[in-house]
Amino acid sequence: MNCLKNSCSVLSRLIRRKAAVCAPPPPPAQAARPRCYNTLRVLRPPPPPPRAKAPARWYHQNTTPRRQDQVVTRPTRNGGGSYRQWSEDDWDRKLTAAVLLSGGTVIAIYFGNLEKAPFTNRSRFIILTTKYERKLGESMFTELKEKLESKILPPDDPQSVRVRRISSEIVQAVHRSLAGTNDDGEGAACGYGDISADLTIKNRDAEAHRGGDEAMANDELRNRVMTARATSLLDGWEVIVVKDNMINAMCGPGGKIVVYTGLLDEFKEDAEVATVLGHEVGHAIARHSAEKATTHLWLLIVKIAIYMSTDMSRRDMRDLSNMFDLFLSLPFSRRMEMEADHIGLMLLAAAGYDPRVAPGVYEKLGKVSGDSVLRNYLSTHPSSKKRSQNLSQEQIMNKALELYKEFSTGQGNEERSPVDSGI
Repeated sequence: MNCLKNSCSVLSRLIRRKAAVCAPPPPPAQAARPRCYNTLRVLRPPPPPPRAKAPARWYHQNTTPRRQDQVVTRPTRNGGGSYRQWSEDDWDRKLTAAVLLSGGTVIAIYFGNLEKAPFTNRSRFIILTTKYERKLGESMFTELKEKLESKILPPDDPQSVRVRRISSEIVQAVHRSLAGTNDDGEGAACGYGDISADLTIKNRDAEAHRGGDEAMANDELRNRVMTARATSLLDGWEVIVVKDNMINAMCGPGGKIVVYTGLLDEFKEDAEVATVLGHEVGHAIARHSAEKATTHLWLLIVKIAIYMSTDMSRRDMRDLSNMFDLFLSLPFSRRMEMEADHIGLMLLAAAGYDPRVAPGVYEKLGKVSGDSVLRNYLSTHPSSKKRSQNLSQEQIMNKALELYKEFSTGQGNEERSPVDSGI
């Protein structure tokens, strides 16, 4: 018991006593650094200053622009190794100059290739040259002759002689009416020369000259010579007659005339055949094929631009192409046909045929081919009724009658009368 009491008293005294604050231990002593003595002092040059950062090789934004506009550095040196700085105003001026230069070039090309159609004086833009057009026509005509070789009638055939005679009269009218209007220096309108590269006709002419007076006494040979003289104007032109029931005729670039016997069977009168040939020759001298090629080229460029700038599907592009055909290509083609009708009417009258026959010819064509009002909207050719009405207009018909009267009063009668008496 006494031991317990003594221990309790000792513990109570210890608790009441304040805890002694111990001082922190002193820091450890640092080891003394050994002293190093350099007996040899080396002198080194100071390091070079940092090199300035070279400007960017192509385009570098200046950190201190003169204005709020972005200033760029171009690699073009402006003397002394300095770089010329261009602001947005410089780019605007350059862009404006480029646009003006491009626009001026396009305008110069456009007006430099403007031509006027014969008789109608309609201005049109044609980018193809006459020489290229003639080469294209010759190539197409050669392929056509190879394809229809077995159906082409010989030059001695009466139908071939008839077509050549009428073609000669139409082309004579071209030379008389459009003399001096060609700028190519080839001596004829729109670069067409004197008419017929027909070797048969040239051989006939040579044979007639070799025969002398005795050969000229033969009536048959005299008729051949008369026909040869009339068709000697066909230099540069070719005329073939194809034995086929198709009621059609065509005249390609370079004066390549093709007539099907179906047309000759349907139209018995020379004036009717001359109306159709005048229309086809009108296409040739007006360079409608070259004009169509130029127009189709521009339409193709527009289509490609629309396709590249939009996300159109093939179906949408096909629909767009159909819209172009309906509202641009087809109306353009119908206008070419109406213009060829006009030119053909004038050539018909200048060749000495009564132009009042022409409206009836187109009405007859409409009955044969099946005319419809929808042709005025959905076809490359207008309806025959519309074509007939167009040619019957007082202004157009009166002009044609004036040409017809000029021929009837003496112009061209000497050239045509021998042929009429000999055929």
